[in-house]
Amino acid sequence: MTKIKTICCIGAGYVGGPTMAVIAQKCPEIKVIVVDINADRIAAWKTDDLPIYEPGLLEVVKEARDRNLFFSTDIEGAIRESEMIFMSVNTPTKTYGVGKGRAADLKFVELSARKIAEVSTTDKIVVEKSTLPVRTAESIKTILKEHTNGIKFQVLSNPEFLAEGTAVKDLQEPDRVLIGGDQTPDGLEAIKALTDIYAHWVPRENIIQTNLWSSELSKLTANAFLAQRISSINSISALCEATGADVDEVAYAIGTDSRIGSKFLKSSVGFGGSCFQKDILNLVYLCEYFGLPEVAAYWEQVIIMNDYQKRRFAQNIIHTLFNTVSGKKIALLGWAFKKDTNDTRESAAIYIADDLLSDLAEVSVYDPQVPASSMYSDLNFLQTRPAQENKEMLTVHTDPYEACKDAHAIAVITEWDEFKTYDWQRIFDQMKKPAFLFDGRNILNHSHLRDIGFIVKAIGKGGQ
Repeated sequence: MTKIKTICCIGAGYVGGPTMAVIAQKCPEIKVIVVDINADRIAAWKTDDLPIYEPGLLEVVKEARDRNLFFSTDIEGAIRESEMIFMSVNTPTKTYGVGKGRAADLKFVELSARKIAEVSTTDKIVVEKSTLPVRTAESIKTILKEHTNGIKFQVLSNPEFLAEGTAVKDLQEPDRVLIGGDQTPDGLEAIKALTDIYAHWVPRENIIQTNLWSSELSKLTANAFLAQRISSINSISALCEATGADVDEVAYAIGTDSRIGSKFLKSSVGFGGSCFQKDILNLVYLCEYFGLPEVAAYWEQVIIMNDYQKRRFAQNIIHTLFNTVSGKKIALLGWAFKKDTNDTRESAAIYIADDLLSDLAEVSVYDPQVPASSMYSDLNFLQTRPAQENKEMLTVHTDPYEACKDAHAIAVITEWDEFKTYDWQRIFDQMKKPAFLFDGRNILNHSHLRDIGFIVKAIGKGGQ
């Protein structure tokens, strides 16, 4: 393989954009081209109004943009020019056919592989960056092999371990970088080429080299373990509310056990985002496919518990408001699946809002980063009711105080830091009484809120 002078990344989304921006920042001698079929998204990357929100990302992009970081819709040209091609395309859960609701939809992966095979005129290292099911590399290799024309392709697995909201920090100071490839001379050479790129800023001991299949499965397993911890503490939150225990105290107590640790033991309305649910469903599908129904059922329970937590939160609002929210204004603070991102994929807010709307509540929403168009699109995707009804029943505000004015209840869905700084006395004064507040993230000062006059209901807090 030749020295890597130019890298192409197919896909300018949450993974591709930030990853390539940091590689370009840390490797100024390498030209990095990010390509996408979405011309509007590419255009946005060329401005200061980036298509995704991540703290610190704009500064990294501005440092490298037009120096050695470029954004383009010329996919074929970028593929031809590059020695290394990252595939960072969307791999959603299938909504049709075999594996519907569980398996990953690899349509865009296959299209990208075919395009690489079709237009390449020199040897390429193809890097899986998207979250993919185990053995996908085999499919990619099969497609590339059919179009060799004397060209050599090496396929590597380099899964991302980014947490949205801290993606830039995770890229600049990663716990580990995982690179999987064929254990052949050419495969090992390709692994070394990618290792050398990351070694510009990542300590060599933090770069793990494995075979292809171990790398692919490690990504699914890591997300499954993290999601499992969230669902585990959320299951205990329901028991805490029933018994009078405090879930934060329970989490702290078990988190001090060095065998368990404290991370991902924060109870909430449930996990969201693009990875956890998709990867676990993928794992469930793989287990079923390989004839392991008990293993599949074990991991599926993590998803069941997560859905239960979201449904339980919405039902608690309805039950507390005297078993009806019909015609009542309910204010949701937050729509993103977590703070410091504008990503709404699988956000708890979508399902909570949908349940409340089904009970004929008048839902108002404020989120500091998510536009109204995304909220309506999220609801419309569920197909619970006509799009026009969603538009009429859900009101999106750009001012949190307006969102909460005349509300019967407020529900904190996303843990945005700014929610802690609001003038809660002002909000209380403008609400209907009794004024209910449901803290789905346990981020507010509940004692202070009760002193003001709120009736506070918090996740996993019993005896209130």
